[in-house]
Amino acid sequence: MTASSEAPSRTVGVAIVSPGGYAPDEAGLQRAIKRLEARGCTVRNYYEHGARHQRFGADDDERVAQLHDAARDPDVQIVIALRGGYGMSRLLPRLDFGLLANSGKLFVGHSDITALHMGLLAEDGAISFAGPMICDDFTREDESEFTMRHFWDCVRSPECRVEAVLPESATDNPVVDCEGVLWGGNLTILAHLAGTPYLPPIEGGILFVEDINEHPYRIERMLLQLLHGGVLARQQALVLGDFSNYKLSDYDNGYDFDSMLAWLRREVDIPVVTGLPFGHVRDKVTLPVGARARLRTEAKGLRLDMRGYPVLQA
Repeated sequence: MTASSEAPSRTVGVAIVSPGGYAPDEAGLQRAIKRLEARGCTVRNYYEHGARHQRFGADDDERVAQLHDAARDPDVQIVIALRGGYGMSRLLPRLDFGLLANSGKLFVGHSDITALHMGLLAEDGAISFAGPMICDDFTREDESEFTMRHFWDCVRSPECRVEAVLPESATDNPVVDCEGVLWGGNLTILAHLAGTPYLPPIEGGILFVEDINEHPYRIERMLLQLLHGGVLARQQALVLGDFSNYKLSDYDNGYDFDSMLAWLRREVDIPVVTGLPFGHVRDKVTLPVGARARLRTEAKGLRLDMRGYPVLQA
């Protein structure tokens, strides 16, 4: 993996919004704000910890308003989601995607925020960023220098690269060299949006997926939903990010992630690549969703070059 620039070279307006869950630790949120300010950012926090509603950062009306208000704020360049969890799907029919897409803001997040990325791409062809969130990428005490460097590098440069080497224990990748629209995100959300107007009909794309706490059979089942729905057949490659924190049992009888992967590769007609450093992990890259990308792989590594996406204005 490679990364370079660590922080913005000028003052950047960052908005914090909570389209999904709330911050479990208000002290951590304040730590994240101070870290952003130390990097030269001016922070506009639209999230109010006392306005939490059930498992959400606020009620539905307020969460919609946060996104719309951040899009209208002339002092904001980047809009970062507080966290994922659940809640973005409830907002999709109520969002003004034209306002968000034409605002010039860079919308950033992952996990449940995949629904926003897909809605923007489907409704207006707008590019957004699968990347770090306030909780816990910016709040954690052991902040990842790599994650931060790659994030700032990506949003400042019109071209960005991801390079990764697979561990020796990993199953060899197929050799791939293809180019197309980079899109995807959290697998649960992508499967959830299948058959709705919020899943963009990408042809010849490079689809990346990740998830957490999902047993290999559930991962297989969601990928089969995309396969049977015709989504996978329209792509040039499927790229797997991190799928961690699941538990196997004696009942699985040898059915693990690698056996699922081997079966999947026999069933689908496109290359299935592993090793993308993205997902619910400490060290993650930032990926412009909807950008042009070229994917090149070797048995134990991959290289992903991305271009043609909006960046911070100098």
